[in-house]
Amino acid sequence: MIKKLNISIGILIFLFNSMLANAQGTLPVYTDYLSDNVFLLHPSAAGIGNCAKLRLTHRQQWSGVSEAPSLQTLSYHQRFNEKAAFGIVMFNDKNGYHAQKGISAAYAYHINFGSETVLNQLSFGLLGSFVQNTVDKSSFTSLIPDIVATQLIESDNYFNADFSVGYHYLEAFSYLTVKNLLLQTNNSGSRVSFKSLNLRSYLFTLGYYFGENSNIQFEPSIMVQYKERTGELTGDINVKMYKKLQGNQQICGGLSYRNSFEANSIESLGSTAIIVGKVLNLHEKRVLHF
Repeated sequence: MIKKLNISIGILIFLFNSMLANAQGTLPVYTDYLSDNVFLLHPSAAGIGNCAKLRLTHRQQWSGVSEAPSLQTLSYHQRFNEKAAFGIVMFNDKNGYHAQKGISAAYAYHINFGSETVLNQLSFGLLGSFVQNTVDKSSFTSLIPDIVATQLIESDNYFNADFSVGYHYLEAFSYLTVKNLLLQTNNSGSRVSFKSLNLRSYLFTLGYYFGENSNIQFEPSIMVQYKERTGELTGDINVKMYKKLQGNQQICGGLSYRNSFEANSIESLGSTAIIVGKVLNLHEKRVLHF
């Protein structure tokens, strides 16, 4: 059996963004997962597909604004037998004076109830993360420290874990993930002791893939996120399109709309994004360009 490596570079272009960027616990949940990169959200997606997958994403908000939020991710996952898979994620997240760098390792186990021609698969995934926080205080002038901010910022590093379940049937797919199950902070640099923050959140994804045997495929999907501590509920509505080119070459694009449902607020926050993806397939040590 010849192993294949699928490489994708995702570029996110934001048309309108009124959403506030804030601490997410580990890897922030943006729309980077839409560049055929659902593994960023759901560890149970490790090994999904017929090849190993290497993904690189870059996200930049508020172009031209100093210290604007940015995020870079590098992920890789593949199966090492018919049922088991592993994955790794590295990320660099920067927002103003605060930055976090992390590395995560995932293990997924897949149970196939179908056959070679009918996909009916249940998947479980577990991901562990190590994250290091840094903050640039060189320009701070206040004589009174911000105790609330130091609760998280002064943690040198922390460990975390996510648990995920996925299910695929034919062209339909769904995932449910509990993020930030275990958030243990290391406050060795702080003179004040704090309890670990409850940053647990729940992610649910549902989608369907149309046009498997056509030159153009469509993939509508939704993603819902609920944060336990604050009660925030957000939802993404996504539509992606894939077009097959010669050989194994492919281009993809799509639209995504995110809305924040605030129960006690008249207005809700929304953002719209265009997703552009480039896919390179490495097959038998040959690189296909387009």
